[in-house]
Amino acid sequence: MLTLLRRRAVSSVIPLLVVVLGVFFLARLTGDPANLYLPLSATPEMRAEFAARNGLDDPLISQFGDYLAQVAHLDFGESLRTAQPAGEAVLRAFPATLQLAGWTMLLGIVGAVVIGSLAAYRPNSATDRIASFLSSTAASVPDFWIAIMGVLVFAVTLGWLPTSGTSGAAAWVLPVATLLIRPFGVLVQVVRGAMVSALSAPYVKVARGKGASELRVVFGHALRNAAAPALTVAGDLAVGLVNGAVVVETIFGWPGIGKLMIDSVLQRDFAVLQAAVLLTALAIFALNILVDLCHALLDPRVRQRAAA
Repeated sequence: MLTLLRRRAVSSVIPLLVVVLGVFFLARLTGDPANLYLPLSATPEMRAEFAARNGLDDPLISQFGDYLAQVAHLDFGESLRTAQPAGEAVLRAFPATLQLAGWTMLLGIVGAVVIGSLAAYRPNSATDRIASFLSSTAASVPDFWIAIMGVLVFAVTLGWLPTSGTSGAAAWVLPVATLLIRPFGVLVQVVRGAMVSALSAPYVKVARGKGASELRVVFGHALRNAAAPALTVAGDLAVGLVNGAVVVETIFGWPGIGKLMIDSVLQRDFAVLQAAVLLTALAIFALNILVDLCHALLDPRVRQRAAA
């Protein structure tokens, strides 16, 4: 396990550097921050003083080197908009995204395990066909369309749910449902396929021959062996929730890392944008490593390959 952890950590270094390099230079393509933070009547001297004060007058390579040196000391710079440490702004926003993604994945995994297992228990039955149709439809619908239709139907037309905010359980319904539908559809299909294979395996027949109850056969024997592929897909979907959160948080005004990124791009707040992307990338890499470790715990073959 330690060998696997070390290999995954080392292999994540280069992609992380590419992410840092890319966001640093691409952020500068959004334009000169002086055009936003200085009046239209600003003189060249005022623009030069603004650039010097914020370290924008040096060559880009020098700026990037200074940025890497700051990051090495856990200093992410200051926000151009608020003059506060960029790292603090990101850390304040990140828990909201984690809560949204966490509840989404929890509901998606639990629901997919139950429905996928029921569908696989009797293949080609009415339950299986309905579950397969609905999951295929859910997996094909884009997040932004679900968000727009949810606001139009449940917030504007019916007035049942708020369009933004985080206070109260009702404010969570539309954001969670928007992020949940597509991963839920994918997971139902994965669990159903893995469970069909597991329920036809010889060890399931042996368990039934020994008199094990159907509940124990399905959830005690088959589901344990079907969990590995479902866990891998769930990890990939959890990573994808970060991308979906950018759209969902912007539409619903959710104060998370996705909305912070969009606001930072519009405000050309380079330090906050860079800190947000870096922390998100670190979280994604950590999540991928965690999924690999869980997969190794469930599948001895993965541990053997890692030890080789």
